[in-house]
Amino acid sequence: MKTMIYALLLSMLVTVLAGPVCIPLLKRLKFGQSERDLGPQSHLKKAGTPTMGGMMFLAGILVATLLFTGLANEMALPALLVTFAFSLVGFLDDFLKVRKHNTDGLRAYQKIIAQFGIALILAVYAYKSPMIGSSVYLPFMDAEWDLGVFYIPFIVFVTVATVNSVNLTDGLDGLAAGTTSVYAIAMAVIFAYLNGAALMPSDAGQAAMTQKAAELYSMGVFAAAVAGGCLGFLVFNAYPARVFMGDTGSLALGGAITCLAVCSRAVLLLPLMGICFVASSVSVILQVGSYKLRHGKRIFRMAPLHHHFELGGRSETQIVCMYMLVTMIMCLVCILAFA
Repeated sequence: MKTMIYALLLSMLVTVLAGPVCIPLLKRLKFGQSERDLGPQSHLKKAGTPTMGGMMFLAGILVATLLFTGLANEMALPALLVTFAFSLVGFLDDFLKVRKHNTDGLRAYQKIIAQFGIALILAVYAYKSPMIGSSVYLPFMDAEWDLGVFYIPFIVFVTVATVNSVNLTDGLDGLAAGTTSVYAIAMAVIFAYLNGAALMPSDAGQAAMTQKAAELYSMGVFAAAVAGGCLGFLVFNAYPARVFMGDTGSLALGGAITCLAVCSRAVLLLPLMGICFVASSVSVILQVGSYKLRHGKRIFRMAPLHHHFELGGRSETQIVCMYMLVTMIMCLVCILAFA
């Protein structure tokens, strides 16, 4: 557990130190945020705020994970690669937006194709990995469900859905980073438990570290690094934000969240632990469906859901605190599934 704490602190430190370097650089390069006219009018004043700041916490996650996972990298290294692959897609999207000075980046089909490609690679790797396999943990039942070959399309769907849900949640100062930090800390606790369960008693009466236990512990380090990076980023991203993570950061966090769920085999807990991410995507689906099927009638004042609360009079900080609290409660409930 000490190593996880070290990873969290180092990732946070690297992210905080990257801020004074990265933010002025983004300003000089004129990588500023373009706000949508259809969004909340109060957000128009945020136009020009440096974006693509996700590179700051990505640096922290990379340094802490590589330093503290050691040779146990059959899970952590692929998780890093998937995180950075999604970040690259987000970076290209952000770069095109700032170059065109509008909210049009990559075309929708281009992003979807790239996301499906990365998700498919992750799904096939997990399916073939002896450390993960095709089984998923059934919450609160102390049992597993072997999906067989259907595991691959299931993980592809979960990955793409999660990445886009986190991307939709990144709409208020500190919202995506705050909720992700809570989720990642909870996953670090779960991986610590799984690590303990995978230890084997030795002849000397002490638990011996198996390869699987070491790999699970390395994923706990990765989870802690993600949490530390998000907490460090909040120093600059909490209201009023001095920098936005952009799709560079939000797609990366979506990839990291998915990898944590896949490697723990607790994929079925993801909708509960990430309930606020689910709320963002479901609210958009319901809003669009209602508008098209009910001749322009809306369910929410504005979607995603956090904008509905915002237009209802809640401040950004109130909404962020509420989302983090709900995420914390649901994560604690899900941790009980392993107790």
